[in-house]
Amino acid sequence: MPIYNAPLADMRFILNDVFQAEQFWQSNAGLSHIDSATVDAILEEMAKFAQNVTLPLNRSGDEEGARIENGQVYTPAGFKDAFRQFADGGWIGLGADEQWGGQGMPKMLTVLTDEMLFATNPSFQLYPLLSIGAGMALNSYASEEQKQTYLPKIYSGEWGGTMCLTEPHAGTDLGIIKTKAVANDDGSYSITGTKIFITGGDNDLCENIIHLVLAKTPDAPAGSRGISLFIVPKFLVNEDGSVGERNPVGPGSIEHKMGIKASATCVMNFDGAKGYLVGKENEGLAAMFVMMNYERLSMGIQGIGASEYAYQNAAQYATDRLQGRSATGAKQPEKVADSILVHPDVRRMLLNVRATNEASRAFAVYVGQQLDMTKFCEDQDTVKKANDRVALLTPVAKAYLTDVALSATLDAQMVFGGHGYIREWGMEQCVRDLRIAQIYEGTNGIQAQDLMGRKVVKNGGAFVATYLAEIREFANTLSADLDFIKQATLNSADKLEQVTKLVIENAQGNPDEINAASVDYLHAFGLVSYAYMFAKISAAASQKSGEFYESKLNLAKYFVARMLPELDSRIAKIQAGGALLMQFSPEYFTTYA
Repeated sequence: MPIYNAPLADMRFILNDVFQAEQFWQSNAGLSHIDSATVDAILEEMAKFAQNVTLPLNRSGDEEGARIENGQVYTPAGFKDAFRQFADGGWIGLGADEQWGGQGMPKMLTVLTDEMLFATNPSFQLYPLLSIGAGMALNSYASEEQKQTYLPKIYSGEWGGTMCLTEPHAGTDLGIIKTKAVANDDGSYSITGTKIFITGGDNDLCENIIHLVLAKTPDAPAGSRGISLFIVPKFLVNEDGSVGERNPVGPGSIEHKMGIKASATCVMNFDGAKGYLVGKENEGLAAMFVMMNYERLSMGIQGIGASEYAYQNAAQYATDRLQGRSATGAKQPEKVADSILVHPDVRRMLLNVRATNEASRAFAVYVGQQLDMTKFCEDQDTVKKANDRVALLTPVAKAYLTDVALSATLDAQMVFGGHGYIREWGMEQCVRDLRIAQIYEGTNGIQAQDLMGRKVVKNGGAFVATYLAEIREFANTLSADLDFIKQATLNSADKLEQVTKLVIENAQGNPDEINAASVDYLHAFGLVSYAYMFAKISAAASQKSGEFYESKLNLAKYFVARMLPELDSRIAKIQAGGALLMQFSPEYFTTYA
């Protein structure tokens, strides 16, 4: 039976010691009502919910899956009751504005509550996640009347939300979507088209579902400049706010997937459905990016949750599993064999996972703090810097965190040996469920190109320069007894600076070569960011005494000694360039002679 115990001590350490969260909250008027005691209570309650409600539904939900009958999608047994408990607990609106029924909690906190849910049941977490993202987009771009109509219902859990972008012929290239929006006499629009891969496109959890749909009006400019955003409810909303007649929108089918089987991924058909324009015509992509960027960070958090879940189960298995003897002599002579924890390779895998989890959690909270600055800080210079930082780090949070999480989860699965490949231990489901995190919301290769093209090359490395300046400034504050961490952090920053200059120079002559190196650049960037996180972790841990804090310091040293050297390998690949890739003709890939 898979286990999960929320890592509350690690979470509190990141919040309170590494980022001194309460001091940050109290220094911003919009967050001054928050203190560590309140946050601790919230974390503890979410830990109970995750362990007692969502975890028991994880395997059963995977085995039963979502199903469609007569045009209606049904979630697995227990999901509807769990969702109602979740909504009644106010969790959907945890980070939402209080004027819409939310609790106004910071992103630094919701990063951690989301992690617990992704660890215990990623399929379940996707349903409210899409609702929260839809609410954010509406709060940023919808009219006041639209906000009043939809936001309170979304954050209460009475209504759900979806994001309808992709079409059968158009993946990331949204400029070629075919869904049409024709204006009606009453100010609404008639929406016609098909969207695919729509998470929670239909379900039995809410009384209404609010679809946010990208479409083009008849005279819209070509490409992405002609995309508009529309609210398309499953059921039309009456003037008094009650649910009215059925709108002609519904699921044509649900996808049969590798993982997250309890999450209903729908093909959605809009057959002249009534929709309402959000914001201005032809400016819908900007509004949708609010939701997309929220979901991208969430995918990184999905990676952390899966990796933490995998670690806990692998560590418990390794503790209990007796097999072989230590190379230096029996450690448990009273037993038939030693625990496999005596074997260095098992420790290597477990430490790789634990180091990944530690740095990933810190990085996610760091990005969460930047988002809180954009929302709550009053100093405009601080807000601009934070917005720039979020733009730079969002593709890293999505892609690097999920890449390293899958690698870590595979290491955890390997600890089980053959038992990791069968259903009883939960690892094969964990791997299947996590795989999608590298794919949806823009594949990780696309995220890498976004980082290199838009966030690095386009502005001549300006965003990277300020980030590296911050890293160096912090590293130089480390005490003498942390010189090993200090020098490693500074050296990694220097290497990233040098390779950034290289990709900017090469981009001017051969964009294909740069795109070929983009994934390696993203991983190099991620490694430097993790070195920065471990510098922060070391600084905080060195101020305390005890085994817990000593283990943080040792884990930082492990990362620097065993994992950070990958940075040199990534840089070597970037320097090698991608010219050879482009020498193969298109015909080569379909010729097997």
